[in-house]
Amino acid sequence: MDRDLGQKRAVQYLYPPVDPFDQRMLDVGDGHTIYVEQCGNPRGRPVIVLHGGPGGGCSPAMRRYFDPKVYRVILFDQRGCGRSRPHASVEHNTTWHLVDDIERIRAELGLGPSIVFGGSWGATLALIYAISHPEAVTHLVLRGVFLMTQAELDWFYGGGAGMFWPETWARFTDLVPEDERDDFIAAYHRRLFSGDMRIETKFARAWSSWENALASVHSSGQGGEAPGDYARAFARLENHYFTHRGFLDQDGWILKHTDRIADIPGVIVQGRYDMICPPVRAWNLAQAWPAGDLRMIRNAGHALSEPGVSAELVRAMDEIAQ
Repeated sequence: MDRDLGQKRAVQYLYPPVDPFDQRMLDVGDGHTIYVEQCGNPRGRPVIVLHGGPGGGCSPAMRRYFDPKVYRVILFDQRGCGRSRPHASVEHNTTWHLVDDIERIRAELGLGPSIVFGGSWGATLALIYAISHPEAVTHLVLRGVFLMTQAELDWFYGGGAGMFWPETWARFTDLVPEDERDDFIAAYHRRLFSGDMRIETKFARAWSSWENALASVHSSGQGGEAPGDYARAFARLENHYFTHRGFLDQDGWILKHTDRIADIPGVIVQGRYDMICPPVRAWNLAQAWPAGDLRMIRNAGHALSEPGVSAELVRAMDEIAQ
């Protein structure tokens, strides 16, 4: 690692900006159409990029972790967010719908076995997809591991992370009446799905701000105020998925099924001071999945934009290319 890494911005480790050579809206049924794009080498090694959230959407920066001469990079906005429609919809929107959507994308684009690259919720979805379709995955590259367990939800929405950021946690919790503070996911759910756009947007911004405030190791604790449309989709989808525990039929589902990915090599890039997805989960995953190479990044938090995290992800993709 560069000894001056901490003084550099993440963008300095990325490939130059690249425009898509293909953009389309794909009808996946159930009233949903999803935005899909491709960039890089049309005849290159396919890599499917899974964004976080759920509800975060993909961004142009996500194209830049891959050598455009080597990789055919496929990005898409998952159901209900980004450029996919209907916006902020949770109807017919579950983990298993998203797994099926990835299969539809592979069929639509004629993709063979592919690298799957995802961070945070994107890492969750990547693991669930690989467990469900191991024959379709050549490598997994994961960042900021989230295993969709009750313990992780309790950490972030039950006061664990709030013990480190009490003033930021107070802004998140003070909006909820005291008699509802035993379950903040449920309390926010009632308001995010109230049918009153003003209330939904107010609580969506608070939900999004709590997460954004803790993303970087250099955070001041201020999460900013996201645009209302973005915050509403992000918060509603996250809350919907977390209310239903990721639509998995048992707690710890991913770790219980890692035998399905035993032969798939991968890299796990984890910020040592990730306050959103504590590093113990990445370590648990590496213990259960020996083919996963765990790389702890010092002086880094959760965000994809952390310089050390970005540098290591680019390094991992370059190693696979070789």
